[in-house]
Amino acid sequence: MSKNLAQTIIRASGLGKQVITGGGGLTILSDVSFEVRAGEAVAIMGVSGSGKSTLLGLLAGLDTPSTGSVRIDGHELFALDEDGRAALRGRMVGFVFQSFQLLPAMTALENVMLPLELAGVEESRAPALAMLERVGLGDRVQHYPKQLSGGEQQRVAIARAFVTRPKLLFADEPTGNLDAATGAQVIELLFGLNRESGTTLLLVTHDEALTRRCDRVLHLAAGRLQVNDS
Repeated sequence: MSKNLAQTIIRASGLGKQVITGGGGLTILSDVSFEVRAGEAVAIMGVSGSGKSTLLGLLAGLDTPSTGSVRIDGHELFALDEDGRAALRGRMVGFVFQSFQLLPAMTALENVMLPLELAGVEESRAPALAMLERVGLGDRVQHYPKQLSGGEQQRVAIARAFVTRPKLLFADEPTGNLDAATGAQVIELLFGLNRESGTTLLLVTHDEALTRRCDRVLHLAAGRLQVNDS
């Protein structure tokens, strides 16, 4: 299916986020609306403090908006309670973070097995091993995060994100803690898995090498969506 004909998998409508501070109200996001089609790779860019990570958190249902709505694959996200949103994430969403977020007491293999186990998959070892092989870490499966380089930890994180074959992957600065060469390897891996699985990618990034690989770039400035380049 061409991306022009693909269904809308994310629809954000009038999203706003305000918080109360000691000095009064602070607007982080204001009236953000856009759609993402299934299989697309979309980058979110903006200076520090423009609301990028807040937007990603709202789209994933990790935070609740002050105004507006989010539909994920036809589900009204904030019509669900917290448990319902968590269940939806478990079925459909993978995450990759700048800081890797691996569990230090678990091996690489155990970290990748974890989302399968949480999803109730009876045989989690074989698909986790296969995914670690796919990201080039077949010889590091029994290593703990502290025994791995930053690039290796991010590859474990990517394996963990993709092992459940999610429809959506949210990545927050996935190359932010990596040198240019390692970042380039991670970019190739993300987009290779995107092609193989048809997973929709939504990436918060400052990395122009990453944005060049995306289908579109959404620019945030002072909490508002400025440009939507198709």
